[in-house]
Amino acid sequence: MKNVRAISTLLFYLTRILAALYLITTFYSAISLLTEWSYIIKDEGRNFSILYPFSESAFLNGENTWSYKFFNFLMPLGFYGLFFLLVSNVFKVFMRTKLFTANGVKQLKWFYLANIILPPFTLLLASVFDGNVEEGLTMVAMIHFILGIFSYFMAAIFRQGLQLQNEQDLYI
Repeated sequence: MKNVRAISTLLFYLTRILAALYLITTFYSAISLLTEWSYIIKDEGRNFSILYPFSESAFLNGENTWSYKFFNFLMPLGFYGLFFLLVSNVFKVFMRTKLFTANGVKQLKWFYLANIILPPFTLLLASVFDGNVEEGLTMVAMIHFILGIFSYFMAAIFRQGLQLQNEQDLYI
């Protein structure tokens, strides 16, 4: 169990850093798109670039339509920020000495719900409002769905473990 705690601690900090980077990038991109600060339009208005702060170097690129900017650019960035935040909370569960807790079951529930509901919802919104979905996003949504199902089973195991642990505590 010591190895599990060590690995989950490392992964917890790694995924928290990734979550922070994705969420900061989402926030910076939204500010840049709304205020046109560190933002340039290229290719006769067809594409845009968000620049690194206080530079002229391109950081992020995309198509210059509002539907693309929101549904295929900002939403996936924000989703991955949320994804890494939720997965870091799952790793935090494995850092504890007592594994089966109500908080652990709750974190797994949030993780599987986000992975089952958000990617298809994002795809639906992108297809309705933008008319097309970026290449590969359907496959990514399927991977998240499978990850969500796997997490659902893991949450059921944790729920059962918590119930057995509580019964054992009452028996003693």
